[in-house]
Amino acid sequence: MTNVACDRAGVHVQFPGWEALMTGRREFMIPRAAIRQVSIGPGWTSEILGIRSGLVVSGYRKLGTFTHPSGMRRLVSMERGHPLLRIAVDRAMVGFDEILLSTRDAETIAATLRSEVRP
Repeated sequence: MTNVACDRAGVHVQFPGWEALMTGRREFMIPRAAIRQVSIGPGWTSEILGIRSGLVVSGYRKLGTFTHPSGMRRLVSMERGHPLLRIAVDRAMVGFDEILLSTRDAETIAATLRSEVRP
């Protein structure tokens, strides 16, 4: 499972083993200055994410880069049964518009980030 941690610098995401192959990266850092909005979902989202570079196991796992027809670009690591951390970010700073991460620590991370998010 993708490892997600938060500190003063920002959100650190590690993609272990085969996940790194699907996302094209072993690690990803979201600087605090790039974070625009943070929300939590109860879990899996069935919204259309767009064209993917990665893996989709229908109803269970989504992992990789997804580009919506509208142009929105997302880095996704979702797994059914875990809360979903949704982070809207500055595309110019991180290369994505939104990061979707399933993690047991979603509420704690979101609360920490909300206290410092700039509108």
